[in-house]
Order: sequence, then structure tokens, then C-alpha cells
Amino acid sequence: METRTSIKPLLAVLVSLAAVIPITAFGRNPNLREASTFLAGIIKFGLVVSMVPFILDGGTIEFSIAEVLPGLAIMLKVDAMGMLFALVSSTLWIVTSAYSIGYMRGLDEHSQTRYFSFFAVALSATIGVAFSANLFTMYLFYEMLSLATYPLVTHHQDQEARISGRKYLGFILGTSIGLVLPAMLVTYFAAGTLDFGAQGILAGHIGKTAVTVLLLMFVFGFAKAGIMPFHAWLPAAMVAPTPVSALLHAVAVVKVGVFSIFLVVTGIFGTELLASLHLGTVLCYIAAFTILTASLIALSQDGLKRRLAFSTIGQLSYIVLGAGLLSPKGLTGGLVHIAMHAFGKITLFMCAGAIFVATGKKYISEMVGIGRRMPVTMTAFLIGSLSVIGLPPTGGFISKWFLVLGTLEADQTVMLVVLLASSLLNAAYFLPIVYRAFFCTPEESMFGDTVEEPPLWCVVPLVFTATASVALVYFPQPFIRLAGLAVRAITGG
Repeated sequence: METRTSIKPLLAVLVSLAAVIPITAFGRNPNLREASTFLAGIIKFGLVVSMVPFILDGGTIEFSIAEVLPGLAIMLKVDAMGMLFALVSSTLWIVTSAYSIGYMRGLDEHSQTRYFSFFAVALSATIGVAFSANLFTMYLFYEMLSLATYPLVTHHQDQEARISGRKYLGFILGTSIGLVLPAMLVTYFAAGTLDFGAQGILAGHIGKTAVTVLLLMFVFGFAKAGIMPFHAWLPAAMVAPTPVSALLHAVAVVKVGVFSIFLVVTGIFGTELLASLHLGTVLCYIAAFTILTASLIALSQDGLKRRLAFSTIGQLSYIVLGAGLLSPKGLTGGLVHIAMHAFGKITLFMCAGAIFVATGKKYISEMVGIGRRMPVTMTAFLIGSLSVIGLPPTGGFISKWFLVLGTLEADQTVMLVVLLASSLLNAAYFLPIVYRAFFCTPEESMFGDTVEEPPLWCVVPLVFTATASVALVYFPQPFIRLAGLAVRAITGG
């Protein structure tokens, strides 16, 4: 495996951070401000894509920023796993930026310059996590993301937003400082390094009890993953504008949480160590509890964004479940689900925002017959729902298929039942929305037959992501190739 030194990873991180300067400078000129956002997004995407061929050939790219202590450096490394996450994030930043224009202008939202500025900082931190070479670097970018998204969550600056913001920071920062930081210190003093290793770095350094405690501290400490009981911040954050919700649930925050857990499981503990201590099964049961409980709660939610929020909590744990299975197919399914869920869930959130922009409605009970007024939006909602449920012809089918194979490969029959039951619950809380949107009598319909979609800046992005969700079932490359390369590096296969 060839390793190359290049500044490209650092540039990919910094480009959106540097974009804050023109975004702020052009605050009084919305067109130039948004043009700066798009230019930064395109450059970031170009930098990420330019590294893909080398990574697909089995190479890695490194760049050292600074050494803090012996064995403790701020360092970037691009490998297959990080590239998969970076591809998803950089692609959907451009899409979400376009959607933000239609949403923020459509509702004449205040402080749009601040919104786009912190949006850019958040994506810089996300790419930083994706390209982290060690746990220390990942932790710094993880905390950077927490602070960058706080102004987005509290965007409306009313009492509800402030309360939700305090809950957001309380959960996110409280767990990372209270659990992840001490776990990271113990890891450093035990292993002498925090660099991610192909089979972890803790084997032979600490005993079973210490490994178990550290694993639980990391898993629950990365509260961005939404694992119960550290999930309450996620529904509370729905007070934010819908593009922020889309950012939180599909592109950045929650994916950073599960990606961090995936990195720690594979790069700090290692699959062999966890398998020998039967701790993968413990992780699977933690994930299974969250999957089923969140799905059941979602059934009772009338607020569309809250239903989507609890759906996200459950879907994130599919990725954690994939890591816990410790089998090649399970690990592949977990990684691929990062991408497939991102496209499906961002479609659903953008549809929720489009409905609010066009009609002012945010409760499911108020949306009977809305498919007649907004056929394009609700068709996209159907596609996003199918992807999250895991049904063809959408990309979600691919990742859940790998997860099902992973349960069989790991001889985890209980987890197979959990996957199938949760998919039925997904269908139960999504498909009735679509059915009542299109199939109702004129008397039941709350809308007329006049077609009235939201502005094009809202519609085009959700059509793009819905189309991509379908395309991914036929063209799942390069995500499967990247996941396969990552898993081979993890398992030594």
C-alpha cells in the first residue's frame, strides 16, 4: 500500500473555513454571498474527488500539521473509510446550500449571513473528522463541529431555540468532555499513541474490564450518534430551520457521531480484540435497543420533523450495528449505510421544508391530500421513504442487504430479526403519510387540486437527491468499492 504526502487533505478542510471571509464580506449582497458558498463547495468537492483514484488504487494520503506530544500529533490521513464519508459530505453540502437559498429566502429568514458562515465552518469540521489520522485530531474537529452548529440550532433566537440550544450543547459537549476525553487520556497512557491502527492499538495493553468500560465510554460519549439514552438533543434540535435539520441528520453532525464510533471500534479497539471478548455482541444489543425504541416512538409523532428525527435516531444505530457485527459484510453494510441513508434522509427533510415553505404546514395530520398540490415534492418523499425503509429501487436496499448478510455471517439471528422488524416499523411510520397525501377522497383532502410547488431552489435539490437515491441502487460504486477497501484494511482480508 503506497502512502503519499500531500497538502490536499488540509486544503479540503480549510476551503470552506476560508469561505467565511467572502460570505461575511458580501453579507449585504445575497447573490455574491451565496456565490461564495457555491464556489467553496465546488472547490472542496473537486479536491475530494481528485484524491479518489489514488485511494481506489489502495493508497493513502497523509499530511502532518503539528506534533503536540510524542505519539500525539494533529495529522490528516485520507483512506478508503474517510474518503467515503468525505464524498458524501462534500456532495451534499452543495445540494444543501442550494436548498438553503430557496428555504431561507422563501421564508425571508433573518441573519442569513451568519447562517451561511457557520454552515461553512460546520462542513470544514466534518471533512476534518473524515480525514483524521488519529483520535486526538478527530476529537478536535468533533468539538469544532459542536460549537459551529450551536448558532445554527439556535438560529431563531427565541426562547424555544435557546432552550433547545442548551440541551444540544449539554448533551453533545457534556458527553464528549465527560466520557470521550477521559477515555482518550486512558487510551494514550495505555498504548502510548492515539493513531488509528488496522487492528487497533489496545490489544495487550489493558484487561477485559478496562476494555469494556472504555468501549462504553466512547460509544455513549459520542452523543452525536444519538444512541439512547443520549438522544434527546436530536428531536430538540428540530427547532432549527429545515436546512439545518438536513445538515444535522444527513450530512454532518449525526454522521460524524456514528463515523467516530466506527473509527474507534475498528482503529482503537480492533475487531479481533472485541470479538475475543464478545464485546461486539454488547454493541449490537445497544444498537438494537435504540433501533426498535426509536422506531416505535416515531410511530406516535404527528410533527413531520419530529418523526423524521426519531427515524434518524434508529437509522444511525444501523451503522453502529454494522460495526458491532464485526463481520466483513456487516462492516461493509454499516459503511455503505452512511451514504445511502444520507441521500434518503436529506430528501425527506428537504421535502418537509418544502411543504412548510409552500403551505406553512408542519404536522402530518394537516397534510391529507397534499400530494395533489405538491406532486413533485411528495413523489420525492416517497422515494426517500423507500430508501430509508430499505426497499428497491433505492440505495437503502443495498446497505440493508449487506447488513442482513452481515448478521448471517456473524451468526446473529436476533439481529436479523431486529433488522426485519425495524424495516416493517419504518414502513409503518412513512408509507401512511404518502398514502394519505395521494389517496384520499375530495372531502378528506385539505388542499385543492391546484398544483403549487415551492420555489425552484427548494424543488430542484430534493429532486436531485431523490433521483440519486434511485440511481445508487444501480450504480452503488464507488461507495461499495471504498467500503470494501476499508473493510479489507480492518480485517486484513
